[in-house]
Amino acid sequence: MAVENNMDDELDQVSAEAMQIIMSAGDARVSCNDALKAIAEGNVESARELIKKAEGQIAEAHHVQTDAIQGSIGGETQAYSLLFAHAQDTLMTVYSEIHMTKQLLLIFEGYEQRIRTLEEKIAK
Repeated sequence: MAVENNMDDELDQVSAEAMQIIMSAGDARVSCNDALKAIAEGNVESARELIKKAEGQIAEAHHVQTDAIQGSIGGETQAYSLLFAHAQDTLMTVYSEIHMTKQLLLIFEGYEQRIRTLEEKIAK
């Protein structure tokens, strides 16, 4: 019975960590999507702020994952959890979304600069 309770405690801990990762990554995804909307509207400053916010939120998720992995390396036993695997997948997907949003912002800024340069040439 003690082994069963210990296993339940391990699963509860892994589930709690997984949910923290999913929630922080989800918050980062929302901020990232808001940054994309700001880019589409031409609001570069707002997009930068939202990307920075998303990076902070994804860092929180990454910290939880790192702690869990370090615990495992340190000898803490962890039962396999499909929820934790999903959390890690979500974390990595949102990392990619943030990266792509940052690249889109750079592309948008480049096009904006080119347009300004052309407008200045036309105005002369």
